[in-house]
Amino acid sequence: MKPPKNRRVFVVGYGAATPLGKTFEETWTNAVKAKSGLGKVTKCETTSNSNVVGEIPGWDPMDLDFMDKKEAYNWNAEYVFLTMAIIKEALENSGLQIDNETGPRTACLVGSALNGTDAFRVAMDNYIHKGPFKVSPYLLPNLCANLPSGKAGMLLGFTGPIFSPQGACASGNHAIGLGARMIRDGDCDFVLAGGVDTCIMPEIIQGFANMLATISVGPNDRASKDPSQASRPFSIDRKGIVLSEGGAVLVLAAEEMISRYRLNAKAEVMGIGWTSDAYHFTLPNPDTITIAINEAIYDAGLTPNDIQYVNTHGTSTQKGDRIEAECLHNIFGKNLEHTPVSSNKSQIGHTLGASAAIEAAMSIEGMHQHTILPTINHIPDPELSFLDVVPNNTRYQSYDIFLSNAFGFGGTNCCVVFKGI
Repeated sequence: MKPPKNRRVFVVGYGAATPLGKTFEETWTNAVKAKSGLGKVTKCETTSNSNVVGEIPGWDPMDLDFMDKKEAYNWNAEYVFLTMAIIKEALENSGLQIDNETGPRTACLVGSALNGTDAFRVAMDNYIHKGPFKVSPYLLPNLCANLPSGKAGMLLGFTGPIFSPQGACASGNHAIGLGARMIRDGDCDFVLAGGVDTCIMPEIIQGFANMLATISVGPNDRASKDPSQASRPFSIDRKGIVLSEGGAVLVLAAEEMISRYRLNAKAEVMGIGWTSDAYHFTLPNPDTITIAINEAIYDAGLTPNDIQYVNTHGTSTQKGDRIEAECLHNIFGKNLEHTPVSSNKSQIGHTLGASAAIEAAMSIEGMHQHTILPTINHIPDPELSFLDVVPNNTRYQSYDIFLSNAFGFGGTNCCVVFKGI
């Protein structure tokens, strides 16, 4: 194999769809206003008290300019068209034109925790109630994790490597990390990296509820009157994850490609840290999380004192938030008191494999807008008083270097350090 080129890697654009908006621009506008995208589930029926979710407002694949009824019928896994739409937006935002020169040098890495689970449940229902010959011949392609990237390539023309990093709720950061390494080493010049998940299905909602992972909204919970308050990371009364659908894709580019194609660098991917827990399938391991954070900072050639903001994993679970806070305290020490941290999941909920990519894009935009998005719905927890969680309202403050944390079921951790331009 040829030696690596050791190229610097930059983010030149992004696209997103979240419970705050079906585009990145809509998402950002509502996020700055400290709005919540959470509410009672409308896409399906569920008997669970974990019935507060995040749904993309106004999302209808038939509104897409590349959609027709036959396509929608055959490709009935929602993450397929959502991925295609987000990648299209990300490329438009970046200004990168896919042509005979750039197409073969553009890779696509989009992770997902659940892939085409919705297509499988339709096929299973058809199999049971209509017979085996009513199972769609498109079922298996709908389940293939790389398929959304492949469909996006067919639409947009890129022909570089495509695959789906499967890191559960850390998938988005895994995609960014792997994509950055591929560009650094010279495997490609551009990477479309991110994550997409469409998880609002009764079985998924109930499964998370039965794990006691999601918030159960009882009559005395403040979210019973106002569902937008269900996700409350680092708050004293945090009670669990709020499931959401969404996705984001970042366009990564090698340094020399920016001037060549007249692109606008928004941030540099400085450092990657990744570990696994070897501990428990849901409970985090503070030792390996600490290693992942330290590795990301070390890989960036920095020290903890250089980090000016932390976009936390912050899922709103009692143990998860506490362990992440303690890990940060162990790493940053007294400096943590002067380092703002916040959780976008307070506004968006947990989009599973998409969450890290969404959070990276939001924080990069925040650097350019001199804005730190808040942790809304916050009531202080005395045990976490050492954290500045940017409570409840957006803070207008400059920062140039931030850490983005992501941890997933199965004990997978991936942290990324970005630097502003």
